[in-house]
Amino acid sequence: MALFELIDKKTVKIPLKSKKKNDCIKELIGILKDAGKLKDTKTALADVLKREELASTGLGEGIAIPHAKTTVVDNLTIAVGLAPKGIDFDSLDDIPSTIFFLLLAPPDQVGPHLQALTEISKLTRNKEFCNSLLHAANSAEVVELFKKESLKQVL
Repeated sequence: MALFELIDKKTVKIPLKSKKKNDCIKELIGILKDAGKLKDTKTALADVLKREELASTGLGEGIAIPHAKTTVVDNLTIAVGLAPKGIDFDSLDDIPSTIFFLLLAPPDQVGPHLQALTEISKLTRNKEFCNSLLHAANSAEVVELFKKESLKQVL
């Protein structure tokens, strides 16, 4: 399954309102809750924060991918959030993160989780794509950008 197939208008938020890392994670989990994509927000939050304790998922260059294996989803689930002003996410390069991908996957589904992380890594290396995301007017435009970029990678 392509990454863009997991992203819809209900799982994208522009702009994120959070100013701090943990609040950002809560807000991203709230997006999935509101979209009816997870069974329990407290467990999801605990699982993501436990993963963050191992090492920050703020990768640098404005990208953060908080993620966790959790029993509160049946399939790989993704929320996308944009914070053009940036949020300190304890990134490796100390640059505030502006583009967020929250991934939650069931413990027994390793493949889709790794495929999504790989696809996100490829997409976010494209600075033009990232810039387009940050200037998107709404969630529908973000979804369309993902579709177009995914098609480019296939061709």
